[in-house]
Amino acid sequence: MDLLHERLRSQHLLGSPPATPADVVRHLVAVQSQDYPASRWAVAQRTPNLAGAHVDDALSNGSILRTHVLRPTWHLVTPEDIRWMLLLTAPRVKALMAYGYRRSGVDAAMLAKSNRVVAAALRRGPLTRIELGDALRHEGIEPRFDNRLAHLMIGAELDAIVCSGPLLGKQHTYALLDEVVPPAPAKDRATALAVLAGRYFTSHGPATIKDFAWWSGLSIADATSGANTAQPQTECTEVAGRTYWFAPTAERAGGAAPTAHLLPDFDEYTVAYADRTHLIDAADLHHMPSRMDVISNNVLVVNGRVVGSWKRAIEQGTLRVTVTPFQELTKRARAAIATAAARYAAFLQLPLLLEVQPPP
Repeated sequence: MDLLHERLRSQHLLGSPPATPADVVRHLVAVQSQDYPASRWAVAQRTPNLAGAHVDDALSNGSILRTHVLRPTWHLVTPEDIRWMLLLTAPRVKALMAYGYRRSGVDAAMLAKSNRVVAAALRRGPLTRIELGDALRHEGIEPRFDNRLAHLMIGAELDAIVCSGPLLGKQHTYALLDEVVPPAPAKDRATALAVLAGRYFTSHGPATIKDFAWWSGLSIADATSGANTAQPQTECTEVAGRTYWFAPTAERAGGAAPTAHLLPDFDEYTVAYADRTHLIDAADLHHMPSRMDVISNNVLVVNGRVVGSWKRAIEQGTLRVTVTPFQELTKRARAAIATAAARYAAFLQLPLLLEVQPPP
């Protein structure tokens, strides 16, 4: 099994692409989105001919939502998934955030009061975080103390009070979850674990139980229970002494032509696995200050492997993409990179100037 090519396929970076932003997010279950511009590109490059404005429109019309779920960070999810995923993962996220709550002086009483104030304010319509901070201050909660406002709003998301509202220009807003997403029957915990596991291994596999636990924020015990219950939708195989789970009916990736992707920071292809040693040759690690740079920076991926970095600049209405490979590139790899850069320029709807630097 070619692990990296299978992951490219399961993540829709190869093969038949989804049609809409909501289709991408639904397939991936959740798309990490603390860097929203990066997550726009993560979604768009998995579909044909999608511009950034299309992802913005999907967020504004509520076909995708942005909230805190899984780990303590923002993710894009679909309306049909937000409630049961919050019910399953919010307790773990709250536990991981306990120190931050204490440091910012947020206790259960303050959070309950904040939820009431925020809900009352949002009944008048979507508001920005700054506007909600003003509403909290008016009711005697000082929002500026040691990142308190961020913790209060995350709490409101985890308690299923709020989710993302429409964009106001480039500003994000909050809206009442109950006004955006209709009520839905709750999944029991065992069912939710099985559904989450099955969909993760289908959209991110081949992956290990440890990978699933990292991505979901669940314990190893819960991740194992979910994976075992998800069969027969998923199956597993041994690779180099490790057990990898994947969807058994997926078509195999093939073809000898090089593929290239300009992945943004925190793309699901890099961030969704506990073990990232497959992604980059050990000989290339010295090009990065730390292994975290594989997920926290823009990386050049050729044939599924991280082989360089890239950056962008917009100068006088032109997009400049600068690619720095770790090693010399073949002519066919350069052609694949040019295609990937052209796709990114189309996403931004800008003319392209591509520069490929010599290896360091």
